[in-house]
Amino acid sequence: MAESRIFGHTTKVISNALDVSARRHNLITGNIANMDTIGHEPSDLDFNRTLKRLMGEKEPDYLDKTHAQHLSSEENETLSMNGMNSEEVDIYHLDSVNIDTEMMNLMENNIKYRTTTELLLRKMKILHYSIDEGGR
Repeated sequence: MAESRIFGHTTKVISNALDVSARRHNLITGNIANMDTIGHEPSDLDFNRTLKRLMGEKEPDYLDKTHAQHLSSEENETLSMNGMNSEEVDIYHLDSVNIDTEMMNLMENNIKYRTTTELLLRKMKILHYSIDEGGR
């Protein structure tokens, strides 16, 4: 959308916020749909960081390390796990998706989407009022 005085920066932010909310909704519902899928890793995105990136703010291209062993560059590190299999635990159906967390994320995203939609409706109502009053 071209930058104009009527549809300016606010409309662009609202549009991008609705896009991010829709993408996040798809990720969350995908997590819920695959909660019984073996090996499914839940995915999500950070709403604020994604919106800032869409609006043109670039993320830093460096990472600060607070400890020498944090964020190691060795990709082939192996972890040893000392444990025993138990007959009481079904290791093939371990829950990787927490339904309570996903429903909370879905509710939070729904509130953000509805709030952003309300902002868009109010922006349109202001424009409608300006056009209506200007014609009298």
